[in-house]
Parts: sequence; structure tokens; C-alpha cells
Amino acid sequence: MLHLTRPLAVIDLETTGINLGSDRIVEIAIVKITPDEKKIIKHKLINPEIPISQGSIDLHGITNEMVKDAPPFRQVANELKQFLDNCDLAGYNSNRFDIPLLVEEFLRAGMELDTKGRKLVDVQRVFHMMEQRTLGAAYRFYCNKELVGAHGAEADASATWEVLVAQLEKYPQLGTTVESICKSTGDENIVDFARRFIMENGIEVFNFGKHKGRPVAEVLKAEPQYYDWMMKGDFPMHTKQKLTEILNRTLLKKG
Repeated sequence: MLHLTRPLAVIDLETTGINLGSDRIVEIAIVKITPDEKKIIKHKLINPEIPISQGSIDLHGITNEMVKDAPPFRQVANELKQFLDNCDLAGYNSNRFDIPLLVEEFLRAGMELDTKGRKLVDVQRVFHMMEQRTLGAAYRFYCNKELVGAHGAEADASATWEVLVAQLEKYPQLGTTVESICKSTGDENIVDFARRFIMENGIEVFNFGKHKGRPVAEVLKAEPQYYDWMMKGDFPMHTKQKLTEILNRTLLKKG
């Protein structure tokens, strides 16, 4: 069994699409596991205030009509933020999708879901490292069950938690703490969730475009207009937030 020193929140989102910068949440489920093994579930439909793509409707079955009377994210942001307070975060492909998109929604609502100091457990990383399958196959492989209600946020989040517990039993080398799991799967030292910047030798460097591999601060000094270009571009808000932090830190050093 997983030994927790603080709560672990297993998150699953259903969305209008897969673009971190422009798509929105239509359903969120959080399965929170406490150190004393209590399971608390929070589940909400969200009005995304933009149309849900047909491809997404075909996938998760949530229509525009179903969410038209649901609250927009900004109305439930504070409640969700409090529910996630002091939690490590987990999910299935969550480090690349669910958590980055959730961070974006909080930023749009004028709030910040600070991930500093939190461990981020991506169950898909464990699964792909060990078996190379999808969530439905993972549920079948590890739990010997069929995933009923797949692509419903609550069903997926609950299945993800069950898979994680089963993985700990199957792979003793993962250990029994959130820290040991992250260490085993290669806990990423990311700068922004879209991975436009990465850390190399303790310095933020560009991970895309013509400046790939160059220190961000160095580029901002040499080409101040590059900051303006990125801030006006179609980059996620979290990327822009981190870029601004680096710029401000650079300006402080100048002073």
C-alpha cells in the first residue's frame, strides 16, 4: 500500500479539446486519498464558455447542452484550490495534460495553483515504463477489471488510483512513497508545463525554436523583443508567467 505523508489528489479532466492554451475543462473529478487512507471524491461539470469540439463530445459524451447550466471554472476555482491545498498530485498522463490545463484554468480565474514543493505522480509514466498500454488496458492488466464508464472523469480518476495501488504491489522497486515513485519514473525538473523551457545545469534554457538550448535570460537581454513576441503569441499562460518571472529576475540582477 502507498504510504502517504500528506494527501494525494488523483485528478482527471474532460475537456473541449487538447490545446493547453485555448481549450477548457468541462468535467473534473478529484479522488483525494489522505494519509489515514480515507478517500474523498469531488466531481463537477463545468461550463467551459466555449463550444466543445465534436471530437471531444464523441470521446467523453459531454455535450454543450449538458454543461450550459453548470458553473464556469472561475466560480468553483476557490473551492477546488482549497480541496487541493497541501496535496501531492497524480493522474494518468497528468504531467503533460491534466495538471497543465488545470493550472491554466486557475490562472484565467486570477488564481495560482502553485506546484512548487508538490510531487507529481503520473501513473501513465509508470505504466509506459513497465508495460506500454492505455488506461483501459492498464485497468484490465493490473486490476483484472473492465473500465466501465471510460472517459468519464470520475471513473477514470478512480481507475487511475486503483491502478497505482496495484502497480505498487506488482513493482516493489517503486517503493511505497510518492517520493520514491517519482524518483523511479524520473521526476522531471520542468520550468513550464508546456516544456518551452527546461532546466540545464540549474539554468532555464529554451526548448524550442531558433534559440533552442540557449539560456532564456541571455536571449531576453540580447533580444528584448523576443519577450514581446512570446507574450503576444499563442503560448499557455503558465509559459508566459514563467517567462515573465525570468525577465523580472534578470532585470533585478541588472539593478
